[in-house]
Formats: sequence, C-alpha cells, structure tokens
Amino acid sequence: MADKCETVSAVITAGDATASKAVYGDSKAFLSVSGRPMVVGLALTLQSVPEVSEVWVVGNLSRLQEAFASPEVRGALEKPLHLVEQGRNLLENAWETYRKTLSQDTEAGRDPVGDEIDTPILFLSADLPFATAEELSAFVRDSLALPECDYALGLVPEEAMLGFAPKAPGEPGIEVAFFNIREGRLRQSNLHFARPGRIGNLFRIEEMYELRHQKKFINMAGLALRIMFSRAGGPRIFFFYLLMHLGGWADRWRFRRFADFLRRGVSITRVEKAISGILDTRFRFLITEAGGCGLDIDTEQEYDVVNARFDELWAAQKARAEKIYGVPAIGGPETPARDS
Repeated sequence: MADKCETVSAVITAGDATASKAVYGDSKAFLSVSGRPMVVGLALTLQSVPEVSEVWVVGNLSRLQEAFASPEVRGALEKPLHLVEQGRNLLENAWETYRKTLSQDTEAGRDPVGDEIDTPILFLSADLPFATAEELSAFVRDSLALPECDYALGLVPEEAMLGFAPKAPGEPGIEVAFFNIREGRLRQSNLHFARPGRIGNLFRIEEMYELRHQKKFINMAGLALRIMFSRAGGPRIFFFYLLMHLGGWADRWRFRRFADFLRRGVSITRVEKAISGILDTRFRFLITEAGGCGLDIDTEQEYDVVNARFDELWAAQKARAEKIYGVPAIGGPETPARDS
C-alpha cells in the first residue's frame, strides 16, 4: 500500500472539441445532474479524496468560470482549483494541462525536468455522475502502489454495473458493453493514472479515444487496421484484439458460450503487454470494485435515465463503495451533499 501522504494532481477533461460527443446539443460536462453541472459535481467529490492535492479542469474557459462562480460552490472548495482553456483535442488538453501542473500556471506550461518525469497525474472525464470519493481514493492509492507502472487504466467488474441496468423489461436503465477476457466481463472505467512524461507514443491514446465506441463496426475495423500495420502492433496483437472484440460481439448478442470460449485466449496480462508495446510505456489495468466510475454519459437516453433514477442510483453506489472500502476509510472532509 502506498504512503497515505503521497498525493497527485487531478485533471478533469471537460473539453468539447473533435471526438467529444454532445448530448442534447450541449457539452456533457455542463449538463445538470442533481442540480449542478456534472463537471462541478466531480470537482466537489474530489475535495474528499485525500490523495488528490489540487484540481485542474480543462475545457471551455468562460463556461467553466461561470459554472464554478457561485458562492456555494466556491465555499465547498477546500483544495486549489485551476481552470484551463481547452485545446484542439483530448491529447492536447491532457498533455498541456499536465505541463501547467508542473509550472503551476494556467496559461504557460513547461516540460518536466529531472525527476519530474515521474510526476503522476489522475485524469478523469467530466461526465461521471456516480464517481464516489471512496472509489477515486482506492484507485489512486492502488495506482501509486503498482510496481513499474507509468499508465494505469481503470476497469470495473460486471457485477459492479448490474445496478444501473433496467429492473424489469421496459423500465429505465442503462446496459453497458464489457470487454470479454479470461478473467471475466470487465468494463473500462474513466479513470487514468499516468506519468505522462514516461509515455512514448502519446498520440496512440488519442487514436484509442476517438475510436472508443467499439460497438460500431467501422470504429472497430479502423482501430484494428491501425494496430495491424503499426510498428508496435503486428499480427499477434491484432489477433488478441480480434478475439476480444469478437467475444464482445458474441456477448452483446447473447451468445454467451461462444463469448466464453473466445475470451479464454485473451488475458489481462497479454493485453497489458500489447498496450505497453503500442504506447511505448509500462501499462497496467487496475480494477476497482465499486463501479461508479464505469458509467459515463454518451447518449440522451443515458442522460434521461441518470436524471430519472439519480437519487436511487447514487444511494446504492455510495453504499456499495462504503461497504467495499470502509466508512469513512478515505479520511478527509465529507463529500459535499448533492442537491435532490
């Protein structure tokens, strides 16, 4: 377990350029859930994560300033908050904000010097209405404790996501896609722990993000071809990728036995090794059991369900996180109350 005193800066990516998906014609970060924009709710949740020393938010600067302007929100901020104007895409937003954490300047960043190359950052997307301080704290602690890891991507198990599904046919709920691998059905969360200065092929992260909606065949095929013909890819990695997504396809169409057969050939260790090669870094997956960070909002239907069932889903997710990680377990101030 990492030293409890070790802290990281948190960067919330709230940009609305290129690959970012609008919901109801607006940037997801500014959609209201439980009475406040999602980006504000997440920044307030981070106040209760003792491993986070400060919060940086990158997006449309004028809208961010307006969202965080209320006395109620400002009064709930116990950690430094830095608002940064967005760039052209996700990669630029993440990299340039990382450089600004090093300079502690919201306008002019700088590259890492000396030991700063090992400076870790917690990156989160803004649209995480069910992220709990307990889950965020556990992810950072466990990431810091990983040996020889420069980039950890969060995963959550299938059982952690079951509470978001419809209770009965025709009732509101959200069913999510899973990766089918040897260890089980796992959902990628929206938590990224990285030492950006140690990642050799940063541009690959942007490619993977742009093609992240792998239910679409054109996206799946596009990423597969890039992997196949990239210098770090090749037939072996392409084969693992194909098995994983064929398993996902079979799973979504309820061919569970076929999906189980396919996923036997793809393990977490093999995928970690493949991604390490593609990104030219030491990559690891990290599983958190709570699940709230596995649910982001990509469609109008998902947004409507979140608003319709928010109180129920938030209470259930909070109770699950507290049961797994303890009460209060994380220390620090209480999570700011969410409006009903």
